[in-house]
Amino acid sequence: MTESSETHDRGAPPTTGKKILRGVLRGISAVVLSITVVLAFAAVIIPTVTGSQTYTVLTHSMEPAFPPGTYLVVRPTPEADLKIGDVITYQLKSGRPEVVTHRIVEISATGDGERRFTTKGDNNAAADPEQVRPVQIRGALWYAIPYLGWVTGLRGEGASSIWIPVVAGIVFLYALYMVVAWIVERRKNKQSS
Repeated sequence: MTESSETHDRGAPPTTGKKILRGVLRGISAVVLSITVVLAFAAVIIPTVTGSQTYTVLTHSMEPAFPPGTYLVVRPTPEADLKIGDVITYQLKSGRPEVVTHRIVEISATGDGERRFTTKGDNNAAADPEQVRPVQIRGALWYAIPYLGWVTGLRGEGASSIWIPVVAGIVFLYALYMVVAWIVERRKNKQSS
């Protein structure tokens, strides 16, 4: 009698509690995977395809809209299309890598007609001391993703070429695992029916 009950227990279907737990875990996995794919698409694929540049906010000058750690996607924008209220990223000195992202608060023109932009951080008391020339502008803010900048900052300066493919590979392998697990379970359910 003991032998037959053990055989029966091994072949018994999972209890309702196990089914619910498995369903909840799959749901959580699906949500995490979906969020990861959407973030990868928004943070890597869209900027690459559109020729946009990405930056991370490092200071408090654009709070509360863009606190430190915000990931910015900046799209090249003709200077003629820029208007007061636009958030732009510009080089502090033309040809130098250091950039600032602030809001345009005033537009003026020089005697020869070149536009100049006065910018200000939303959280700063005063406008920036020097006007921005069109040659300094990298582009206008297209969209921002809160906190993602902290994650991208973990990759380090020299690792950016390795970081993105590694994360993409992990996400792909996880998605593949989820699909294979689902197929195996469906086959088991069909065989037991």
